[in-house]
Amino acid sequence: MSTGTMWIVVAVVAVVLIAALVVFVAGRATRRRRQRRAEDIREQARLEAAKVERREALAQETAAKARAAQAEAEVKAAEAARLQERAATHQSEVATSRERVEEQRKRADSIDPNVRTKTAVRPAPDRDQGFGNESDESATNAETIRHDPTLEPSNHGEVKN
Repeated sequence: MSTGTMWIVVAVVAVVLIAALVVFVAGRATRRRRQRRAEDIREQARLEAAKVERREALAQETAAKARAAQAEAEVKAAEAARLQERAATHQSEVATSRERVEEQRKRADSIDPNVRTKTAVRPAPDRDQGFGNESDESATNAETIRHDPTLEPSNHGEVKN
């Protein structure tokens, strides 16, 4: 081989080696860039994971508060229902007591001779308006005579002392 050919072969080999070296170095640089990019992505994923964990903890805390509030609301609803039942019982007792009181008043009115004669002797309010004072006085005098405890119907007008 001639020296010129040899120099050409050496130059070709050198160019191939340089190209291989450039490809190797460029591949290495690309790999490093990809590794750095992957590291950045992993770091972002770790930060996002921490945020997600905080949000999850907050969600769990909020859910626990909601359950507690629901339980408290149920307790208050049960208390409200109990109080409503108690109020209804009291209202029923009040109605029963009022009926008893009214029965006692009616019984007292039925026993009291003054009540019967007052209602029998006393004119109705509509009829009163046309008569004036004289009819009121005569009704009052009649009531007094009839209800005077010293005069008994069995005494036939005799006065007791």
